[in-house]
Amino acid sequence: MSVLDLARPEIRILQPYSSARMEAGNGQIMLNANESAWPPAGDVGLGCNRYPDPQPEGLLQALATLYGARFEQLFVGRGSDEAIDLLVRAFCRAGQDAILIQPPTFGMYAVCARIQNAAVIEVPLADDFSLNVDRLIAAITPAVKLVFLCTPNNPSGKSIVRSDIEYLANALIGKALLVIDEAYIEFSDQHSAVDLINIYDHVAVLRTLSKAWALAGARVGSLLASPDVIALIRRIMPPYPLPLPCVSAAMSELSASGQAAARDNIVIVREQREIMRAALARISGVREVLPSDANFLAVRFDDAGTVYQRLLMAGIVVRDIRRYPNLKDALRITIGTPEENARVLTVLGGEKQ
Repeated sequence: MSVLDLARPEIRILQPYSSARMEAGNGQIMLNANESAWPPAGDVGLGCNRYPDPQPEGLLQALATLYGARFEQLFVGRGSDEAIDLLVRAFCRAGQDAILIQPPTFGMYAVCARIQNAAVIEVPLADDFSLNVDRLIAAITPAVKLVFLCTPNNPSGKSIVRSDIEYLANALIGKALLVIDEAYIEFSDQHSAVDLINIYDHVAVLRTLSKAWALAGARVGSLLASPDVIALIRRIMPPYPLPLPCVSAAMSELSASGQAAARDNIVIVREQREIMRAALARISGVREVLPSDANFLAVRFDDAGTVYQRLLMAGIVVRDIRRYPNLKDALRITIGTPEENARVLTVLGGEKQ
C-alpha cells in the first residue's frame, strides 16, 4: 500500500496551478506575469517587483543539509502552520475523515481540521504528560488519516521517547500518516525523527525556523516526508508561499555565521531554563515547575490568574494556559534574556519559607 492511498483521491489527480515563475525557465526578459518592470523603493537588490520562486532551490538545499534530508523530501512554506493546513486538506475529506491529537497540545492541528470539517479525535496525555501509545492505537478508526505528535510538547515541554515514536510508526503502517512536530527539538537532548522518513513513507516531520533560529517574524517552516507526500503537498500549495525578504532572512540565518550565533543562543536558553526552573520552584505560590525540553517552562501556581495580572502590570506578558486539560493552574513562561528572566523572578517575589 502506498501512503498516497490515504490521501483524498481528488487531490491525487488534481492538475496543480502552474505559476508564471514555474514556467519562466531561464528567461531574461520577464513579460509573462504582469509584474512591474521597476523595483520598489527600498528594495536593496531583492527584486521584490518579481514573484519569488515557489520553492527556492538555495533555501531548500540549506534546509535539507540542516535537517539531514534530501531536496525532494522537503517542502518549505509560511511556518509549520501552512504545512499542517496543507496536510489536512490533502488527506482529510470534509465530513468524512479525521485527525487524532493528544491534548494538551498545539492548537492549530484541531483548528485546521475543523476548518476542513474533519473530525478531531482526542486521546489525552497522561497526568505526567507522557503518551499512552496503546490508548492512542486503540483510538484509531478507518476515518483517521493524520496522527499528530508534538515533541517536545507545547505547552507542557515534555518530549516523547523515541521508542514510542517508532512503535507508533510501525503500528500505523497502512492506516494513517504520522506527523511529528519538532518545533522545539533544538532545545532538547532528543534526536530528531527525520531519519524515519527514509524508513516509513507514512511518517512526516515538521520543523520551523521560528524558535531556535530566531525567525518567527519571517514565517519559514518545513515539512519533511517521502517524495510522494511532498509532491502531493506541492500540488495544492499557494503559487508563491515565500516572500523574497523572508527567504533572504532565512538564508542569512542559515549561513555559517548565522548558525553559529543561533547555536550560541540555544546554549544560553538551555542554561537559563535550568536557572529559571530552580529559581521558580523556590518562589512562594509556585506549586510545580514542569520539566521542559523546550524554550519555555509551564509553571503551576496557587493563583495563576493573579500572577498573570501581576506580571502584566509590570509589562511582562506570559501565556495563560489554564484552558488546556490538566493545566488549569498554569502559565507558560518563555525563556528570555538573562535580564528578562531576572525581572520575572523579581516581580514574582520572595522564596518559600
